[in-house]
Amino acid sequence: MAYSLKNSPGHLLRRAQQYAHDLYSTEVGASGPTPRQYEVLHVVAQNAGLSQTDLVQQTGIDRSTLADMIARMMKKGLLSRKRTKEDARANAVSITPAGKRMLTAANAKVAKAENAALAVLPKTQQAAFMKSLRTYAEALDKMAEGAAAPAKKKTTRKAAKKKAPAKRKTTAKRKTTKKRRTKRR
Repeated sequence: MAYSLKNSPGHLLRRAQQYAHDLYSTEVGASGPTPRQYEVLHVVAQNAGLSQTDLVQQTGIDRSTLADMIARMMKKGLLSRKRTKEDARANAVSITPAGKRMLTAANAKVAKAENAALAVLPKTQQAAFMKSLRTYAEALDKMAEGAAAPAKKKTTRKAAKKKAPAKRKTTAKRKTTKKRRTKRR
């Protein structure tokens, strides 16, 4: 089958995302939070003291991007972070009063943008569209969980036997290299 923009999931998702982003930007404005900042503020406001790892799982924002975002949002006074008592390596993230004010100011504007994004579809299709998007996002989450889980290696006798000769060759190469070095001196 030949490539077609009308049948390309990637192209269609980008178009839908661009439209939703444009609506969000128009409603929230430059002084409000970015869509991702809004998501982080919303999740942290709902879950005080949430770890950064949990934030990654709930927002879908990758770990390094989220860490940078949190650092910038802390500089703006929107979030605070402290080490957890349970695990000195983990950070608990909390929303500050300034973060709550920004979130509250953006809530109605975000709702208006999201309603406008859905209003493109007939009312009879909106629930099915949202259900499909949730199903898609859940499938992506499951895929990511599977990729994050370390694969256990099974060691068999055959595998161990195959590895042994490779080590001998390496040792033989080292001896040969040592002999060559000795001869050159």
